[in-house]
Amino acid sequence: MASTAPFSRFERMIAWRYLRARRAEGGVSTMTWISLIGITLAVFALIATLAVRAGFRAEFVDTILGANAHVTVYSAGQVTETGQLVKGFSEYAAIAAELSAIPGVTRAAPLIKGQVMVTAGQGNTGAEVFGIARADLETIPRVGIGADAYGDIAAFDRGIAIGSGVAQQMGVTVGDKLRLIAPSGVKTAFGTSPRVNAYEVVYIFTSGNYAIDRTRIYMPFAEAQSYFNREGLADEFEVMVEDPEDVGRYDVLLSRVGGPAAMLWTWRDSSGAFLRALDIEDNVMFVILSILVLIASMNIISGLIMLVKNKGRDIGILRTMGLTEGSILRVFFMCGAFTGLVGTLAGVMLGCLFAIYIDTIFSAVNYLAGGGVWDPSIRGIYALPAKLQMQDVLSAVALSLGLSFGITLFPARRAARMNPVEALRYE
Repeated sequence: MASTAPFSRFERMIAWRYLRARRAEGGVSTMTWISLIGITLAVFALIATLAVRAGFRAEFVDTILGANAHVTVYSAGQVTETGQLVKGFSEYAAIAAELSAIPGVTRAAPLIKGQVMVTAGQGNTGAEVFGIARADLETIPRVGIGADAYGDIAAFDRGIAIGSGVAQQMGVTVGDKLRLIAPSGVKTAFGTSPRVNAYEVVYIFTSGNYAIDRTRIYMPFAEAQSYFNREGLADEFEVMVEDPEDVGRYDVLLSRVGGPAAMLWTWRDSSGAFLRALDIEDNVMFVILSILVLIASMNIISGLIMLVKNKGRDIGILRTMGLTEGSILRVFFMCGAFTGLVGTLAGVMLGCLFAIYIDTIFSAVNYLAGGGVWDPSIRGIYALPAKLQMQDVLSAVALSLGLSFGITLFPARRAARMNPVEALRYE
């Protein structure tokens, strides 16, 4: 008999007949359903985990890069003629202009930084003050114009801007006043006494980063110079670049412009360890969930082995009718591959729907749990994010189909090599 074309119509018909066989006929429909559900859940879990992982990393990096400098240029200090060590930059306007002119640098702003105690009524807390010009404040992502905020940023020159966490903790809103207490304040004959000033809150922002919203206060640059005794100086420069992921390539030019005493601190220096931990966790989670997909795929072997055993007589008859080993192999391969294919497609659909509607799902879970499921003070961001990426979906599909198809070959090959005489001996 001439060999038939691979996966011909009659081969597909036989495979479909075996897949939907009734239990009374020795079918394995129950095992097929178990295999299908197992692969569906495994692929769903893999895609959902990869989406949440990608979303969490993207949101975390975005909140770091959003309101924080990509590179901070600060001074190690210079010794004056009187032998006094002075830290800061005196020609800060010219240096800021030179930094902004570097190819790839999007903005460079001089800053004054200091720690203060904040009081309002009976409440008090610690905060970090950033002295900055209004024009520079307006261009800070997640803080300036276009950010999630209320108040009038144009009135910044006559007040201060605070994070929403500071406002909530102190119980103040736009128009209220906060007292700021700096330990290194007025110098007198008896030493340095704390400086206490009251400032009107004119702008309240929410950057999306819990740590920033809870501790950060922006003050007009000239006022910060006076408040922290930094007249004529800038403590550091806040530099933003076009490609934060490749921030290292700007080091030489930034150091050269900053001068011999300039030091650099990048966002990777402050958060690199956490990002590396996230990368390791990503790899470990992918391996663990890949094992879950493998376990689910093993159910296909169980179902196919039972099918081959129960269909031994059919295999013998088909072989005596002239079917080749290749045709038998393809019939049983299609039985297992169909289960893996349908389970993978169903898992992809569920995983994508989970990533798309994660906010709704999370809200329902939070409601059923009575609230408090997500604590931003621990996780640093306000909600559980998810970012559906094509490469993650494709990797999950490739893994599932590869395991399903590969595992199917073993029992299918066993069926193809079955001796028809042995199969029909006791019939």
